[in-house]
Amino acid sequence: MKKILVALTLCSFTAYSQESDSLLIRKIYDEILAKGEAYKTLTHLSKQIGPRLSGSEGAAKAVQYTKKVMEEYKFDRVFLQDVMVPHWVRGAKEQAYIESGKQKVNVPIAALGGSVATPTTGIKAEVIEVKSFEELEALGTEKVKGKIVLFNRPMDPTKINTFDAYSGAVNQRGGGASQAAKYGAVGAIVRSMTTLQDDKPHTGSMRYATGVPMIPTAAISTNGANLLSKMLKENPKIQFFFKQNCETLPDAPSHNVVGEIRGSEKPDEIIVVGGHLDSWDLAEGAQDDGAGCVQSIEVLRSLKALGIKPKRTIRVVMFMNEENGLRGGTKYADLAKQNNEKHIAAIESDNGGFTPRGFGMVGTDAQISKLTKYKNLLAPYGLAEIGRGGGGADIGPLGSQGTLLIGFKPDSQRYFDFHHALSDTLEAVNERELNLGAASMAALVYLIDKYGL
Repeated sequence: MKKILVALTLCSFTAYSQESDSLLIRKIYDEILAKGEAYKTLTHLSKQIGPRLSGSEGAAKAVQYTKKVMEEYKFDRVFLQDVMVPHWVRGAKEQAYIESGKQKVNVPIAALGGSVATPTTGIKAEVIEVKSFEELEALGTEKVKGKIVLFNRPMDPTKINTFDAYSGAVNQRGGGASQAAKYGAVGAIVRSMTTLQDDKPHTGSMRYATGVPMIPTAAISTNGANLLSKMLKENPKIQFFFKQNCETLPDAPSHNVVGEIRGSEKPDEIIVVGGHLDSWDLAEGAQDDGAGCVQSIEVLRSLKALGIKPKRTIRVVMFMNEENGLRGGTKYADLAKQNNEKHIAAIESDNGGFTPRGFGMVGTDAQISKLTKYKNLLAPYGLAEIGRGGGGADIGPLGSQGTLLIGFKPDSQRYFDFHHALSDTLEAVNERELNLGAASMAALVYLIDKYGL
């Protein structure tokens, strides 16, 4: 009889806990959907500050602005972490055209971040088109030397998750220039990383390999890549001209921006939520990653507004330099180790402010099992995809310290329409979707804080 009573008591406690958690999560959603301030913060970040590439004036303004926002919310502590960052500048707008006989057709390009400039007079040469590094290797120096290589492998449209399609194509952008230079190419042009067929080039980071000549490289719009490919088939002797004026300056001082609400019972256990404050220089960086930054701030604002006093310390971090160096994420993890801080979980939002779908996790079986038990509480809010998956670039360095890494997963279908392009503006962000994402992260933070890992 005693065992039966104990079992009934435990069952009643579980049911009550489930019900109370469900009610509290509903309050979080109500607060953010009715009174959320993420879109207001994003509006200022996008329209009053704009592009925020590491080392730029915009990045410096964004640091001070987000620090001020968190101070005005009266978080328990707001502080900056010093970090030296790369400082690459685009310079004057790029020029490019396809030349076939007396015909010249202008096409849109954008220098890739980290690229060197062309000579001041530009580069003009014949073009060789490839879709893979293996194809380039098969052509060899004899056919590549002195030419411009067009890397023209599209993102795979059959992939349901567009991040899988991106992963299958982005090595062209990251390493294409050095691969082409190995065989004597004088320049490299890379098809933009998007499934859209349009005239907007999508920039992004590239890297030079050691011991290989540094040749200039740029992204070309998908329409431009299609046109160039078509004209090459009609006349393999056409020439491509491009001119870009970018340069890499000495590293510049910058900061991660950190705010926290201190835990009432276990303050030494830290739960981080964050996004990256830097953005590419072509547009406002509203989706990438202004959305993730303001959602993360909104997590703490909503908990504070509801009078929720967390057991553990909840910390929001605006990481600097995710786009072209990851210096902020690395510095944050280094300081956490130096200060003997215990981060039990870290949530990153860097996939845009679209409709929430769930969370992907990197951690131990026990950690992931713990969180998957919350599916029934989160499913009513569209968060059905909870399980193993990607964490995030900035929180990645915390993984070696035993931290559970969690990536917020919104719907992926539209993200690469805007990613690193001129179209990444506030107008691309839906306020309700943005708030739903912030509420999703706040709900998960609440559960991790209450029950631990």
